[in-house]
Parts: sequence; C-alpha cells; structure tokens
Amino acid sequence: MNRSLPDPAAADRLERLVKAALAAGANAADAVEFKNISVAVSYRLGKLEDVGRSESSDLGLRVFVGRQVAFVSSTDFSDAALSALPERAVAMARLAPEDKYAGLAPSEKLAKTVLDVEIDDPQEPSTVLLVEHARAAEQAALEVPGVTNSEGGSADYGRSMVTLATSEGFLGGYSGTSRSVAVSVIAGDGTEMERDYDYAHSRFADDLESAEDVGRRAAERAVKRLNPRKVKTQSVPVFFDPRVAPSLIGHFAGAISGAAIARGVSFLKDRLGEEIFAQNITIVDDPHRKRGLRSKPFDGEGVANRCTVLIDKGRLTTWILDSASARQLGLETTGHASRGTGGPPSPSTTNLYMAPGALSPEDLMADVRQGFYVTELIGMGVNSVTGDYSRGAAGFWIENGQIAYPVSEVTIAGNLKDMYRHLTPASDLVFRHGTDSPTVRIEGMTVAGS
Repeated sequence: MNRSLPDPAAADRLERLVKAALAAGANAADAVEFKNISVAVSYRLGKLEDVGRSESSDLGLRVFVGRQVAFVSSTDFSDAALSALPERAVAMARLAPEDKYAGLAPSEKLAKTVLDVEIDDPQEPSTVLLVEHARAAEQAALEVPGVTNSEGGSADYGRSMVTLATSEGFLGGYSGTSRSVAVSVIAGDGTEMERDYDYAHSRFADDLESAEDVGRRAAERAVKRLNPRKVKTQSVPVFFDPRVAPSLIGHFAGAISGAAIARGVSFLKDRLGEEIFAQNITIVDDPHRKRGLRSKPFDGEGVANRCTVLIDKGRLTTWILDSASARQLGLETTGHASRGTGGPPSPSTTNLYMAPGALSPEDLMADVRQGFYVTELIGMGVNSVTGDYSRGAAGFWIENGQIAYPVSEVTIAGNLKDMYRHLTPASDLVFRHGTDSPTVRIEGMTVAGS
C-alpha cells in the first residue's frame, strides 16, 4: 500500500485505534477520519454580506465481534477521548444483534496503490479573491437589461482530507479541493417577476468558469422566463435541459443501488442484464476521471474502484454494490462504497454521466410540432418502487422546432421505465457537476396544465 498520505498524523491515529480495538476483543475493525476546511463569502447589491471560515475534524471507528457490529465517532482527538473509543465500541458490539452480511471488504479487493486522480489544487484562494468573484458575478448579472433585483452572489472554497485504515492492512488517504461561484437574480417587477440562477464548480482554479460568465448566464435565464403562459394538458415530447436532466440519471442510480435491490424496493429489481434504455444509450460511472468533482482513488471501504459502464448499448450491466449489499445478493462488491463516521458504508456513485448522442439540441428539436423544454423541476413526486414520475416544472414551450415562449405552473408525468426506453440524448454533454447529462428528449410524456 502506498503510504504517501496527505495527513500522516491521521494515519497514525487510525492505525492505533484499529490495533486497540483488536486488543479489546474485536475480530476486525476499521477507522476513517475526515478533515475539512471551507471558506465562503456572499455579496448582495454591491455590499459584502458575509465572510466565513470553518475547520472541522471527525473520525469514526467500526468494530466487529463475530457478526455483531458497532460504530463510535468523535470530534475530540485528545488521548483521553480516543483511548476510550475501542473498548466502548467493542462493548456496544457485544450487545448488538447479529448481522450476517456485516464485515470488512475482502482483502483481495483492497486497493494496492493510491492513484493520482488530480483533485487537490495546492493554491488556496485569498478571501479578497473570493469576494471579488462574488462581486463580479452579481455585477455582471445586474448589468443585463431586465434584471431588477438580486438574491446575491457567492464564492466558496473547500479542502477535505480523507484517511482510512483497516485491520486487513489497508492504509490510504487522499485530499481534494473545490471552488465555486454562484449568483441568483430577479427579473421584472410587481407581480411579474421571475427568478433564476447559475453556478460554476471545479476542483482547480484554472478550470473554474469566469464569475462574469456565470452572472450573465443567470441574468439572461431570468429575463427569458418573464411573462410565462399556461398550456393545455396534452401528451408531447419533453426535453430536459442539462441542468435538470441529471436528475433522471440520479433516479436510475438509486434504482440500481445494491441496498434497494436487496430490500426489493426498486422498480428495476428484476432487470439486470436487460435493455432498460434504447440501444444507443451509455451510462458510465468513473471515479478516476481527472479533476472530476467526485473522483477518488478508492472507495469508502478501501476497495480498488474503477470506471464502470452501468448501461452498455441500453443494457443494465451491474448493480452498484458495497461489500454488505454484495454479500446479501451473493455477488462481489463493485467498489462503490461511500461512508461517513457514524454508520455503515452504503453504495453510491462517483462521476456519473450519460454519454452524448449524435444530434445537437436544435437538431433533436427540429421535428417537434408541439413540445416542452424543462429548465426547472419542483417537488419530489417520484415513486422508487413503481417508477411513477410526476413533478412540477417550468421551462419553455416548443412550436415547430423552435423555443416559442416561457411556461410555468405545469406538471410533467410518466413512468421512469417508459421514459428511459423513449429517451434520446443530444450532443451537448459538459462535465459541470458530479452527475452530468446532455439535453435529453423523451417521447410521449403528459404535460398537465390548465
């Protein structure tokens, strides 16, 4: 195992906790530590509103006594506090019910090296620079004709360090940074006002979009939403803007989580190996994408993770598994464990995205006589067991292949199983979030209006 760790003190601390847990009677143990630094500023109507900096540290110890398991966590790193954790955890485990699926990840699955996924920018921005980014984003937005008010601009910086040690001999850690700039503004006045926003997020300063571009884009979106109309209830093609299309992939990821499959509470529970999407659809989870917002060199159990094609030519290839859900299903972990300090790991994706299609959004829209282009979703009307989908929405009406006018106060409805089968991606994929998608078109959804 590569012992080049971003926080050697954390590594020593966790190794001592694990050894102490074994000495106290545990059969196996692991420990994880998180350290976080964050700086945030907000700026509204030409004035600095808030500047804040926070630093936190938290560690958790998990112990196994046979198939009994317990968790303890602490933000107190003093010798007195930490020395009490192992015996306390073992005592708790002996009182816990047996969990036949509990256990550390198999040793043969553990990462042997820590890959460099380029997620740690060594340059920490000054507070002055963050203030300037927030100010510039709002100023650029306020200069767009039609914008009448602002909810403010903001800029943030964060750095986190993760260290993990297990009694199977794994010891690894990594650090990552994040930067963001955001703004939210209002267009119009009186009872005819509309709000919209935009933001940019990156690991490295060099990759962050300019604050001015973010501000202008937010303002232009707000102005375009002015004077929305109502539409009649009808069945039409519905387009999901790249800001909202990732939610469709998020529902898919939740439906193939090993935890949901093991409990039998997923609308895709019997569909492994089958065609879920059209044959031109590919969905990928890539934890090693350079500078990816959710990249990491190993999973929350120390397992060597890898790029996984979840949907290959429309076919569902795998569940998303950590060790416990894999055991429950009689399978092997896929390296998707995520964890905190106070509970067990659970399956989770990293840099999840849908591959782009061949046509631009304009070409994908060209043959649509009547349709709806969604830019905002409201509410959480999605049934993860049946796939039934119903959400409030706002966006723009399409007429004869062109965006015609803004629309608000409608509901879009369907079933995710049908929606996935009738989904077509455009060519405009941009990696801006942790889950990304191009514009997508879905045939035959119900738009419920007046």
